[in-house]
Amino acid sequence: MVSALGMAAVLGGCGTTGSSHVTLKLVAADYGDSPANSSKKYWATLVSAYEKKHPDVKVDVSVYSWNDVDAKVKQMVAAGHAPDMAQIGAYADYAAKGKLYSASDLLSIRTQADLVSQLSDAGEWDHTPYGMPFAASTRVLFYNKTLFEKAGITDAPTTWDELAADAEALKAKGVKYPYALPLGPEEAQAETMQWLLSGGGNYTDDMGTYTIDSSQNTRTFAWLKDDLVDKGLTGPVAPGRLNRAAAFSAFANGEVGMLNGHPTLMQQAESKGVKFGMVPMPTRDGDHQPSMGVADWMMGFKQRGHADQIGSFLDFVYQEKNVLAFSHEYGLLPVTTSASEAMGDSEAPRDKALHPFLDQLQTAEQYPVDKTSWAEVSAAVKQQIGQAVDTDGSPSGVLTRLQSTATLADSRVAAR
Repeated sequence: MVSALGMAAVLGGCGTTGSSHVTLKLVAADYGDSPANSSKKYWATLVSAYEKKHPDVKVDVSVYSWNDVDAKVKQMVAAGHAPDMAQIGAYADYAAKGKLYSASDLLSIRTQADLVSQLSDAGEWDHTPYGMPFAASTRVLFYNKTLFEKAGITDAPTTWDELAADAEALKAKGVKYPYALPLGPEEAQAETMQWLLSGGGNYTDDMGTYTIDSSQNTRTFAWLKDDLVDKGLTGPVAPGRLNRAAAFSAFANGEVGMLNGHPTLMQQAESKGVKFGMVPMPTRDGDHQPSMGVADWMMGFKQRGHADQIGSFLDFVYQEKNVLAFSHEYGLLPVTTSASEAMGDSEAPRDKALHPFLDQLQTAEQYPVDKTSWAEVSAAVKQQIGQAVDTDGSPSGVLTRLQSTATLADSRVAAR
Protein backbone atom coordinates (compact mmCIF):
# COMPACT_ATOMS: atom_id res chain seq x y z
CA MET A 1 0.00 0.00 0.00
CA VAL A 2 2.63 2.50 -0.76
CA SER A 3 3.08 4.16 -4.14
CA ALA A 4 3.77 2.32 -7.37
CA LEU A 5 7.49 2.81 -7.72
CA GLY A 6 8.49 0.27 -10.29
CA MET A 7 10.26 3.00 -12.33
CA ALA A 8 11.81 4.75 -9.35
CA ALA A 9 15.25 3.53 -10.38
CA VAL A 10 15.52 6.24 -12.96
CA LEU A 11 14.74 8.99 -10.48
CA GLY A 12 17.01 8.53 -7.52
CA GLY A 13 19.71 6.52 -5.85
CA CYS A 14 18.18 3.16 -6.72
CA GLY A 15 19.74 2.78 -10.14
CA THR A 16 23.15 1.78 -8.84
CA THR A 17 24.44 1.30 -5.35
CA GLY A 18 27.67 3.19 -5.78
CA SER A 19 30.03 0.57 -4.34
CA SER A 20 30.13 -3.16 -3.90
CA HIS A 21 29.77 -5.54 -1.00
CA VAL A 22 28.09 -3.21 1.47
CA THR A 23 26.13 -4.50 4.45
CA LEU A 24 23.40 -2.18 5.66
CA LYS A 25 22.21 -2.47 9.24
CA LEU A 26 18.53 -1.83 9.98
CA VAL A 27 16.90 -1.82 13.41
CA ALA A 28 13.12 -2.23 13.19
CA ALA A 29 10.12 -2.55 15.47
CA ASP A 30 8.05 -5.71 15.73
CA TYR A 31 4.40 -5.28 14.73
CA GLY A 32 3.47 -8.92 15.24
CA ASP A 33 1.56 -10.30 18.18
CA SER A 34 3.13 -13.78 18.02
CA PRO A 35 6.15 -15.53 16.50
CA ALA A 36 3.93 -16.58 13.60
CA ASN A 37 3.53 -13.01 12.32
CA SER A 38 6.65 -11.37 13.67
CA SER A 39 8.02 -8.53 11.57
CA LYS A 40 11.16 -10.64 11.22
CA LYS A 41 9.34 -12.67 8.57
CA TYR A 42 8.24 -9.57 6.68
CA TRP A 43 11.74 -8.14 6.59
CA ALA A 44 13.31 -11.50 5.70
CA THR A 45 11.06 -11.81 2.65
CA LEU A 46 11.62 -8.21 1.62
CA VAL A 47 15.38 -8.31 2.08
CA SER A 48 15.67 -11.55 0.14
CA ALA A 49 13.83 -10.01 -2.81
CA TYR A 50 15.98 -6.88 -2.68
CA GLU A 51 19.27 -8.73 -2.45
CA LYS A 52 18.42 -10.80 -5.53
CA LYS A 53 18.21 -7.56 -7.50
CA HIS A 54 21.20 -5.96 -5.75
CA PRO A 55 23.74 -8.74 -5.06
CA ASP A 56 26.38 -6.22 -4.00
CA VAL A 57 24.29 -5.07 -1.02
CA LYS A 58 23.33 -7.09 2.02
CA VAL A 59 20.80 -5.91 4.59
CA ASP A 60 21.09 -7.11 8.19
CA VAL A 61 17.82 -6.52 10.07
CA SER A 62 17.42 -6.66 13.86
CA VAL A 63 13.82 -6.60 15.11
CA TYR A 64 12.91 -5.58 18.67
CA SER A 65 9.63 -5.20 20.51
CA TRP A 66 8.13 -1.75 20.92
CA ASN A 67 9.09 -1.99 24.58
CA ASP A 68 12.76 -1.99 23.62
CA VAL A 69 13.38 -0.71 20.10
CA ASP A 70 13.64 3.04 20.79
CA ALA A 71 15.96 2.50 23.74
CA LYS A 72 18.07 0.06 21.71
CA VAL A 73 18.68 2.60 18.95
CA LYS A 74 19.44 5.29 21.51
CA GLN A 75 22.06 3.04 23.11
CA MET A 76 23.63 2.20 19.75
CA VAL A 77 23.89 5.87 18.77
CA ALA A 78 25.29 6.86 22.15
CA ALA A 79 27.93 4.12 21.86
CA GLY A 80 28.98 5.40 18.45
CA HIS A 81 27.50 2.45 16.57
CA ALA A 82 24.46 3.92 14.87
CA PRO A 83 22.68 1.61 12.43
CA ASP A 84 22.32 2.68 8.82
CA MET A 85 18.56 2.79 9.23
CA ALA A 86 16.13 2.73 12.13
CA GLN A 87 12.38 2.23 12.03
CA ILE A 88 11.20 3.56 15.39
CA GLY A 89 8.89 6.05 17.08
CA ALA A 90 10.76 9.39 16.97
CA TYR A 91 13.36 11.06 14.79
CA ALA A 92 13.67 14.76 15.70
CA ASP A 93 16.27 14.44 18.44
CA TYR A 94 18.62 12.64 16.03
CA ALA A 95 17.93 15.18 13.29
CA ALA A 96 18.74 18.07 15.61
CA LYS A 97 22.09 16.50 16.44
CA GLY A 98 22.97 16.26 12.75
CA LYS A 99 23.00 12.47 12.73
CA LEU A 100 20.45 11.85 9.97
CA TYR A 101 20.34 12.14 6.23
CA SER A 102 17.42 14.20 5.00
CA ALA A 103 14.72 12.28 3.15
CA SER A 104 15.73 14.21 0.02
CA ASP A 105 19.25 12.79 0.31
CA LEU A 106 17.90 9.26 0.20
CA LEU A 107 14.57 8.85 -1.58
CA SER A 108 13.86 9.16 -5.26
CA ILE A 109 11.75 12.13 -6.31
CA ARG A 110 8.79 9.90 -7.03
CA THR A 111 8.94 8.13 -3.68
CA GLN A 112 9.23 11.32 -1.68
CA ALA A 113 6.47 13.09 -3.60
CA ASP A 114 4.05 10.24 -3.03
CA LEU A 115 4.26 10.30 0.77
CA VAL A 116 1.00 11.47 2.36
CA SER A 117 1.59 15.17 2.91
CA GLN A 118 0.22 15.34 6.45
CA LEU A 119 2.54 12.53 7.47
CA SER A 120 5.57 13.77 5.58
CA ASP A 121 5.05 17.27 6.98
CA ALA A 122 5.11 15.78 10.47
CA GLY A 123 8.47 14.27 9.54
CA GLU A 124 10.12 17.68 9.19
CA TRP A 125 12.55 19.23 11.61
CA ASP A 126 13.69 22.80 10.99
CA HIS A 127 11.74 22.77 7.71
CA THR A 128 13.68 19.78 6.38
CA PRO A 129 12.24 16.26 6.07
CA TYR A 130 14.19 13.72 8.09
CA GLY A 131 11.54 11.30 9.32
CA MET A 132 9.99 9.14 6.60
CA PRO A 133 6.59 7.75 7.62
CA PHE A 134 6.66 3.97 7.56
CA ALA A 135 3.30 2.93 8.98
CA ALA A 136 0.25 4.84 10.14
CA SER A 137 -2.90 4.22 12.12
CA THR A 138 -5.75 6.04 13.78
CA ARG A 139 -7.62 5.02 16.92
CA VAL A 140 -11.25 4.23 17.66
CA LEU A 141 -13.17 2.70 20.55
CA PHE A 142 -13.68 -1.05 20.12
CA TYR A 143 -16.48 -2.75 22.02
CA ASN A 144 -17.48 -6.39 22.38
CA LYS A 145 -21.01 -6.74 20.99
CA THR A 146 -21.67 -10.04 22.76
CA LEU A 147 -20.72 -8.67 26.17
CA PHE A 148 -22.75 -5.52 25.53
CA GLU A 149 -25.81 -7.61 24.71
CA LYS A 150 -25.40 -9.71 27.86
CA ALA A 151 -25.16 -6.52 29.91
CA GLY A 152 -28.27 -5.07 28.28
CA ILE A 153 -26.37 -2.26 26.56
CA THR A 154 -27.99 -1.31 23.26
CA ASP A 155 -25.84 1.60 22.04
CA ALA A 156 -22.12 2.32 22.07
CA PRO A 157 -21.12 5.24 24.34
CA THR A 158 -20.60 8.75 23.01
CA THR A 159 -19.79 10.50 26.30
CA TRP A 160 -17.61 9.68 29.29
CA ASP A 161 -20.65 9.31 31.54
CA GLU A 162 -22.13 6.77 29.15
CA LEU A 163 -18.81 4.92 28.98
CA ALA A 164 -18.66 4.73 32.79
CA ALA A 165 -22.27 3.56 33.01
CA ASP A 166 -21.62 0.87 30.39
CA ALA A 167 -18.51 -0.22 32.29
CA GLU A 168 -20.60 -0.55 35.46
CA ALA A 169 -23.12 -2.72 33.62
CA LEU A 170 -20.34 -4.89 32.20
CA LYS A 171 -18.73 -5.29 35.62
CA ALA A 172 -22.07 -6.38 37.07
CA LYS A 173 -22.09 -9.24 34.54
CA GLY A 174 -18.62 -10.37 35.56
CA VAL A 175 -16.65 -8.95 32.65
CA LYS A 176 -12.96 -9.09 33.58
CA TYR A 177 -12.00 -5.78 31.98
CA PRO A 178 -15.09 -3.54 31.58
CA TYR A 179 -12.78 -0.88 30.10
CA ALA A 180 -9.14 -1.85 29.48
CA LEU A 181 -6.84 1.11 30.22
CA PRO A 182 -3.31 0.20 29.04
CA LEU A 183 -1.03 2.79 30.61
CA GLY A 184 1.91 0.41 30.82
CA PRO A 185 5.24 1.36 29.24
CA GLU A 186 4.64 -0.28 25.86
CA GLU A 187 2.45 2.49 24.45
CA ALA A 188 1.11 4.59 27.30
CA GLN A 189 1.75 7.77 25.33
CA ALA A 190 -0.96 6.76 22.83
CA GLU A 191 -3.68 5.88 25.35
CA THR A 192 -2.81 9.08 27.19
CA MET A 193 -3.12 11.27 24.11
CA GLN A 194 -6.44 9.69 23.15
CA TRP A 195 -7.87 10.62 26.54
CA LEU A 196 -6.29 14.10 26.52
CA LEU A 197 -7.92 14.85 23.16
CA SER A 198 -11.29 13.54 24.28
CA GLY A 199 -11.11 15.88 27.28
CA GLY A 200 -10.34 18.94 25.17
CA GLY A 201 -6.59 18.96 25.83
CA ASN A 202 -3.38 17.69 24.25
CA TYR A 203 0.32 17.38 24.96
CA THR A 204 0.95 20.83 23.46
CA ASP A 205 -0.96 23.98 22.59
CA ASP A 206 -1.34 25.50 19.11
CA MET A 207 2.07 27.16 19.43
CA GLY A 208 3.81 23.86 20.19
CA THR A 209 4.38 24.59 23.88
CA TYR A 210 3.95 21.66 26.25
CA THR A 211 0.72 21.86 28.27
CA ILE A 212 0.77 18.47 29.95
CA ASP A 213 -0.45 19.82 33.31
CA SER A 214 -3.21 22.01 31.87
CA SER A 215 -6.52 22.21 33.69
CA GLN A 216 -8.21 20.15 30.94
CA ASN A 217 -5.63 17.38 31.19
CA THR A 218 -5.73 17.35 34.98
CA ARG A 219 -9.52 17.05 34.91
CA THR A 220 -9.24 14.19 32.43
CA PHE A 221 -6.93 12.10 34.57
CA ALA A 222 -8.84 12.93 37.73
CA TRP A 223 -11.96 11.54 36.03
CA LEU A 224 -10.12 8.41 34.90
CA LYS A 225 -8.90 7.77 38.44
CA ASP A 226 -12.12 8.63 40.28
CA ASP A 227 -14.75 7.32 37.85
CA LEU A 228 -13.06 4.31 36.26
CA VAL A 229 -9.99 3.02 38.12
CA ASP A 230 -11.08 3.58 41.73
CA LYS A 231 -14.46 2.02 40.96
CA GLY A 232 -12.84 -1.17 39.71
CA LEU A 233 -13.94 -0.70 36.11
CA THR A 234 -10.53 -1.20 34.47
CA GLY A 235 -9.88 -4.80 35.42
CA PRO A 236 -7.59 -6.74 37.77
CA VAL A 237 -4.30 -5.38 36.42
CA ALA A 238 -3.30 -1.86 37.44
CA PRO A 239 -3.33 0.38 34.33
CA GLY A 240 0.32 1.26 34.83
CA ARG A 241 1.21 -2.43 34.49
CA LEU A 242 -1.15 -3.21 31.62
CA ASN A 243 0.52 -3.02 28.21
CA ARG A 244 -1.28 -2.57 24.91
CA ALA A 245 -0.40 -6.05 23.64
CA ALA A 246 -1.85 -7.67 26.76
CA ALA A 247 -5.00 -5.54 26.51
CA PHE A 248 -5.43 -6.47 22.84
CA SER A 249 -4.98 -10.15 23.64
CA ALA A 250 -7.56 -9.92 26.42
CA PHE A 251 -10.02 -8.30 24.00
CA ALA A 252 -9.42 -11.07 21.47
CA ASN A 253 -10.07 -13.59 24.24
CA GLY A 254 -13.46 -12.03 24.99
CA GLU A 255 -12.39 -10.61 28.36
CA VAL A 256 -12.67 -6.88 27.56
CA GLY A 257 -15.84 -4.85 27.13
CA MET A 258 -14.23 -1.69 25.68
CA LEU A 259 -10.82 -0.31 24.80
CA ASN A 260 -9.12 2.06 22.42
CA GLY A 261 -7.58 0.25 19.49
CA HIS A 262 -6.02 0.56 16.07
CA PRO A 263 -6.64 -1.54 12.94
CA THR A 264 -4.41 -4.44 14.00
CA LEU A 265 -6.92 -5.29 16.71
CA MET A 266 -9.51 -6.16 14.07
CA GLN A 267 -7.44 -9.07 12.84
CA GLN A 268 -6.77 -10.35 16.35
CA ALA A 269 -10.43 -10.19 17.32
CA GLU A 270 -11.68 -11.74 14.09
CA SER A 271 -9.22 -14.61 14.38
CA LYS A 272 -10.80 -15.51 17.74
CA GLY A 273 -14.37 -15.05 16.57
CA VAL A 274 -15.07 -11.97 18.66
CA LYS A 275 -18.02 -9.89 17.45
CA PHE A 276 -17.05 -6.25 17.85
CA GLY A 277 -18.09 -2.75 16.90
CA MET A 278 -16.06 0.41 16.40
CA VAL A 279 -17.06 4.01 17.15
CA PRO A 280 -15.22 7.31 17.64
CA MET A 281 -13.69 7.77 21.07
CA PRO A 282 -16.31 9.10 23.53
CA THR A 283 -15.65 12.62 24.78
CA ARG A 284 -16.43 14.50 27.95
CA ASP A 285 -19.51 16.17 26.48
CA GLY A 286 -20.12 14.16 23.31
CA ASP A 287 -20.08 17.32 21.19
CA HIS A 288 -16.69 16.92 19.50
CA GLN A 289 -14.91 13.81 18.27
CA PRO A 290 -11.21 14.46 17.72
CA SER A 291 -9.21 11.61 16.24
CA MET A 292 -5.64 10.64 16.97
CA GLY A 293 -3.21 9.49 14.32
CA VAL A 294 0.08 7.72 14.88
CA ALA A 295 2.92 7.39 12.42
CA ASP A 296 6.08 5.38 12.93
CA TRP A 297 9.26 6.62 11.31
CA MET A 298 12.05 5.37 9.12
CA MET A 299 15.31 7.30 9.21
CA GLY A 300 18.80 7.00 7.76
CA PHE A 301 21.89 7.65 9.88
CA LYS A 302 24.97 9.31 8.43
CA GLN A 303 27.61 7.65 10.59
CA ARG A 304 28.48 4.76 8.28
CA GLY A 305 27.88 6.64 5.03
CA HIS A 306 26.09 4.43 2.49
CA ALA A 307 23.58 7.08 1.39
CA ASP A 308 23.27 5.56 -2.08
CA GLN A 309 22.67 2.07 -0.75
CA ILE A 310 20.20 3.27 1.90
CA GLY A 311 18.29 5.19 -0.75
CA SER A 312 18.26 2.19 -3.06
CA PHE A 313 16.86 -0.04 -0.34
CA LEU A 314 14.25 2.45 0.86
CA ASP A 315 12.95 3.06 -2.63
CA PHE A 316 12.43 -0.69 -2.78
CA VAL A 317 10.79 -0.75 0.66
CA TYR A 318 8.29 1.90 -0.43
CA GLN A 319 7.21 0.13 -3.60
CA GLU A 320 3.48 -0.46 -3.64
CA LYS A 321 3.53 -4.24 -3.50
CA ASN A 322 5.91 -4.25 -0.54
CA VAL A 323 3.99 -1.81 1.59
CA LEU A 324 0.71 -3.44 0.63
CA ALA A 325 2.13 -6.69 1.95
CA PHE A 326 3.06 -4.98 5.22
CA SER A 327 -0.27 -3.20 5.58
CA HIS A 328 -2.28 -6.32 4.88
CA GLU A 329 -0.20 -8.37 7.28
CA TYR A 330 -0.58 -5.94 10.19
CA GLY A 331 -3.78 -4.05 9.37
CA LEU A 332 -2.10 -0.65 9.18
CA LEU A 333 -2.73 2.33 6.94
CA PRO A 334 -0.73 3.33 3.85
CA VAL A 335 1.64 6.24 4.04
CA THR A 336 1.46 7.36 0.41
CA THR A 337 -1.23 9.15 -1.54
CA SER A 338 -1.43 6.57 -4.31
CA ALA A 339 -1.79 3.72 -1.85
CA SER A 340 -4.38 5.61 0.21
CA GLU A 341 -6.44 6.14 -2.92
CA ALA A 342 -6.06 2.49 -3.89
CA MET A 343 -7.25 1.37 -0.47
CA GLY A 344 -10.12 3.84 -0.51
CA ASP A 345 -11.29 2.55 -3.88
CA SER A 346 -10.87 -1.12 -3.01
CA GLU A 347 -13.90 -3.26 -2.23
CA ALA A 348 -11.80 -6.12 -0.92
CA PRO A 349 -12.95 -7.00 2.62
CA ARG A 350 -9.53 -6.47 4.17
CA ASP A 351 -9.36 -2.97 2.66
CA LYS A 352 -12.99 -2.01 3.33
CA ALA A 353 -12.46 -2.84 6.99
CA LEU A 354 -9.80 -0.13 7.13
CA HIS A 355 -11.91 2.59 5.50
CA PRO A 356 -13.14 4.05 8.84
CA PHE A 357 -9.54 4.48 9.95
CA LEU A 358 -8.42 5.79 6.59
CA ASP A 359 -11.16 8.44 6.63
CA GLN A 360 -9.79 9.79 9.92
CA LEU A 361 -6.17 10.02 8.84
CA GLN A 362 -6.31 13.34 6.98
CA THR A 363 -7.59 15.23 10.04
CA ALA A 364 -6.09 13.18 12.85
CA GLU A 365 -3.98 14.85 15.54
CA GLN A 366 -0.38 13.63 15.64
CA TYR A 367 2.16 13.38 18.43
CA PRO A 368 4.47 16.43 18.58
CA VAL A 369 7.14 14.38 16.81
CA ASP A 370 8.78 17.45 15.29
CA LYS A 371 9.91 18.53 18.76
CA THR A 372 13.40 17.30 19.51
CA SER A 373 12.37 16.80 23.12
CA TRP A 374 9.49 14.46 22.24
CA ALA A 375 11.48 11.24 22.50
CA GLU A 376 12.49 12.09 26.07
CA VAL A 377 9.00 13.28 26.99
CA SER A 378 7.34 10.25 25.44
CA ALA A 379 9.67 7.95 27.38
CA ALA A 380 8.79 9.75 30.62
CA VAL A 381 5.06 9.45 29.89
CA LYS A 382 5.44 5.73 29.25
CA GLN A 383 7.15 5.20 32.59
CA GLN A 384 5.16 7.55 34.83
CA ILE A 385 1.62 8.20 33.60
CA GLY A 386 0.23 5.00 35.12
CA GLN A 387 1.03 6.44 38.55
CA ALA A 388 -1.53 9.19 37.94
CA VAL A 389 -4.39 6.72 38.32
CA ASP A 390 -2.96 4.49 41.04
CA THR A 391 -5.16 4.04 44.09
CA ASP A 392 -2.91 6.38 46.08
CA GLY A 393 -1.78 8.36 43.04
CA SER A 394 -2.14 12.07 42.34
CA PRO A 395 -3.14 13.01 38.78
CA SER A 396 -2.10 16.62 39.23
CA GLY A 397 1.20 15.65 40.85
CA VAL A 398 2.17 13.24 38.06
CA LEU A 399 1.15 15.65 35.29
CA THR A 400 3.08 18.48 36.98
CA ARG A 401 6.17 16.27 37.17
CA LEU A 402 5.84 15.35 33.49
CA GLN A 403 5.38 19.01 32.60
CA SER A 404 8.61 19.82 34.42
CA THR A 405 10.39 17.05 32.50
CA ALA A 406 9.06 18.42 29.22
CA THR A 407 9.96 22.03 30.04
CA LEU A 408 13.48 21.04 31.06
CA ALA A 409 13.92 18.96 27.92
CA ASP A 410 12.82 21.90 25.79
CA SER A 411 15.19 24.26 27.60
CA ARG A 412 18.13 21.96 26.96
CA VAL A 413 17.26 21.96 23.26
CA ALA A 414 17.08 25.75 23.21
CA ALA A 415 20.46 26.00 24.92
CA ARG A 416 22.27 23.96 22.27
